[in-house]
Amino acid sequence: MLFKLELIAELKEVLLPQHPFAKTWLKSAEVRKILRISPGTLQNLRINGTLHYRKIGGTMYYKSDDINLMLGENPTEGGAS
Repeated sequence: MLFKLELIAELKEVLLPQHPFAKTWLKSAEVRKILRISPGTLQNLRINGTLHYRKIGGTMYYKSDDINLMLGENPTEGGAS
């Protein structure tokens, strides 16, 4: 019975969705959701070099460390003046 409970606990840990920052690379939709920005704003961040990305196939990936850095430097969009 103890083995069964431990196995279930480990399976839940592996299978349940984790916090997005637990991943090294994030897709565009995940980044937009985390930063609460539109697709156009994300494109502008790529174009002006604010946010670095890698394109594999047709999908763009962003490092979670870069997203953390952005959140730390600019926690609110258009906040303090």
